[in-house]
Amino acid sequence: MSQKMLLHLCCGPCGEYPIELLKSLEKYDLTLYFYNPNIQPEKEWYRRLEGALRLADIRKLPIIVEEGCDPKTWCDLGRTPERCVYCYDTRLARVAEYASNSDFDIFTTSLLVSPYQNKQLIHHSGRIQAEKNNIEFMAADFTDGFRKGQQMAREDGLYRQKYCGCMISLEDSDFLSKIEKQHTAYSIPDELSATLKEKRILCL
Repeated sequence: MSQKMLLHLCCGPCGEYPIELLKSLEKYDLTLYFYNPNIQPEKEWYRRLEGALRLADIRKLPIIVEEGCDPKTWCDLGRTPERCVYCYDTRLARVAEYASNSDFDIFTTSLLVSPYQNKQLIHHSGRIQAEKNNIEFMAADFTDGFRKGQQMAREDGLYRQKYCGCMISLEDSDFLSKIEKQHTAYSIPDELSATLKEKRILCL
């Protein structure tokens, strides 16, 4: 019997390999969950959301979207280790809570595919939130498939970001000028924005 799994999706590209691997195991009934208030500014949140929605459509998986971005909190924390700890804890706490309240059996996160993320901190946070919410956490390591996932994202035409997510990581990016030009050129899709507002899901 399949376990109901909630897979936290940080972005489309990072979801590619974990989804492929988890589906290949033939033991999980997957639902995707997009909750990333660290993604800033608003245009970037929408760009990554579009990628997540496209991936869900390509892989024929249900996706749940929770409300948007919160620049002030992340900027107030500044360039400190606590910022990243807060980032993991905030997202995984919400994922675990939703999974538990919605009768899922287990949860994990696509963050665990990236070699640029702190796997130990993610595992620690996931286990704590799992215990608090009486649900199982899969402390996976998907990093072996990172490059494959990026190639899959290219083939699927997904937007591949050049910074982690918060405004501080944007300011520190080697691609800052390029990203700012892309943000200027990008327009939030009216239909997508209206749909989110109707569902009371809004990037503030």
